[in-house]
Amino acid sequence: MRRRDFIRLVGGTVVCPFAASAQQPQSIDATLLGAVERKEIPGVVAMAAERDRIIYQGAFGMADIAKSRPMQLDALFRIASMTKPVTAVAAMQLVERGRVALDDPAEKYFAEFANQSVFESLDPATGVYKLRPATKLVTVRHLFAHTSGLGYRFTSPTLRDYKPRAGDPARPLLFEPGEQWMYGTSTDWLGRLVEKISGLSLDAYFSRRIFAPLQMSDTFYDVPQAKQARLVAAHRRQADGALAKLPAQPRPTGFKPIGGGGLSSTASDYIRFARMLLNGGELDGARILSAGSVAVMAQNQIGNVGVPALRSSAPSVSDDFSFIADGRDKWGLGFLITADAVPGKRSAGSLSWGGVNNTYFWVDRASGIAGVIMMQFLPFADRTALALYDAFERGVYRLANAVR
Repeated sequence: MRRRDFIRLVGGTVVCPFAASAQQPQSIDATLLGAVERKEIPGVVAMAAERDRIIYQGAFGMADIAKSRPMQLDALFRIASMTKPVTAVAAMQLVERGRVALDDPAEKYFAEFANQSVFESLDPATGVYKLRPATKLVTVRHLFAHTSGLGYRFTSPTLRDYKPRAGDPARPLLFEPGEQWMYGTSTDWLGRLVEKISGLSLDAYFSRRIFAPLQMSDTFYDVPQAKQARLVAAHRRQADGALAKLPAQPRPTGFKPIGGGGLSSTASDYIRFARMLLNGGELDGARILSAGSVAVMAQNQIGNVGVPALRSSAPSVSDDFSFIADGRDKWGLGFLITADAVPGKRSAGSLSWGGVNNTYFWVDRASGIAGVIMMQFLPFADRTALALYDAFERGVYRLANAVR
């Protein structure tokens, strides 16, 4: 099953694909459709854009393999950690307004960050551990940059194996703030900060300050009943490589939106978010951030610390982070920063990240190109999904070069 609509220029004018470069969109079509036909993925929606227009969009395969429901361009995906850049933009809006400072200590806003403990050791065989008092304070900048010392259980064997004694903290810091990079719950706290400072729930803040101005009408924490039929089913790769649909999981009672994940969105909505970043914080007359704030978010915020290609401690959830240039890539205020330009792909300094169900995006501010590719299966960083992401990106740059 395949579908690719006409390319739409800004302003709503509908035109046929560029006649002089017809092979380029068709080449991307063939790449994405081929992965479906080889049963490497259930289905995919992909879009790419320059600052002023969409240059590619395509939908292929199945949104639900058990029901043989075809994928559509307006399919809704659970984008998981692609929520994090949205939270970072929201928090940066508050920084712009002087409501919070990047180097404020987190304990200024949350008592939980006072008197932090740091792991000194943990023996995974016995569970015996030692903690010591932290000597540095977690700051708001550390929360933006994942250098707070907080982690996830699937990224940290220490947190996975930690069983706290009575009176010990639920999640001690893995290291002194600022000394290492670790993917974890930092952005959840950044989301709580947005709520505390703004006085709004996170979903209300996002809707008012980001989604409505950017015309992102299909991005929600709670998908409305009328749109739930467009949600893509979650799948998982089995031990033999086959893909199977996962049972539907109802949202837990009392769920509260968090900064680190939980949004559902479409490729067309998220490409608008990416284009806003391409355009220095503005899209179609709506300014979300100043150009200066976007520039700061795109700067290395972790100094000599490198972003490691983390090894997964929960292979059923995530493979290793092999898409990272181990120890060379950097992190800004909410985004991975690409260290090395690769011929035929994004420029050095490009921003990117992904979500656990194999949704990904990049924003190449130097070349003026952004892309979004959305799938919906576990584990994250699946090698086949990453190979398709790579092939799609290369096709986008060939297309962009041909139409310029």
